[in-house]
Amino acid sequence: MQDVEVIESAEAAAAALDPVRARLLSELAVPASAAGLAARVGITRQKVNYYLKSLEAHGLVELSEERRHGGITERVLQASATSYVVSPAAVSVSAADPDANADHLSAGYLVALAGRLVREVGALARRAGTSGGRLPTLTIDTQIGFRSAADRAAFADDLTAAVLDLAARYHHDDGRLHRLVVAAHPVPEEMNP
Repeated sequence: MQDVEVIESAEAAAAALDPVRARLLSELAVPASAAGLAARVGITRQKVNYYLKSLEAHGLVELSEERRHGGITERVLQASATSYVVSPAAVSVSAADPDANADHLSAGYLVALAGRLVREVGALARRAGTSGGRLPTLTIDTQIGFRSAADRAAFADDLTAAVLDLAARYHHDDGRLHRLVVAAHPVPEEMNP
């Protein structure tokens, strides 16, 4: 089971976002049979089987084991990931493109950039998982409180200079390209202590 799976297909996204199927996905964090799930969620085993076949067809659930009870084989399934993120590619081919937005200080640009990040890293992680490898990534996540807009602007200037200096020092034209994204946005008030 993966930690996070990026859903790229519109059909898989629709299946995962359906309320009943989403509930079944959440219940399948622990492997279960259709009969076991039916008892937990309060719908018939036949309906659960119908939903599970759809989720399995989209690769959102996978076979964990098969148990034989007399002449009957019980299939035990589990979710393919602990959690899911829907890629903008699943929504449409015209997903937001950061290159189409000239205002690099806008919220629209940041959202498009985040969408591209999900799309690219999701595809790379899937390829790495298929080949049994790991995807080399680096993530820095922190919070900083600015007293004023001037402090925020000075920080942005200093950060830009530091990143450009590091990039110049470590970049090699014959090296494997990596994308570096640095973003800042206010923490939503409901998440602000």
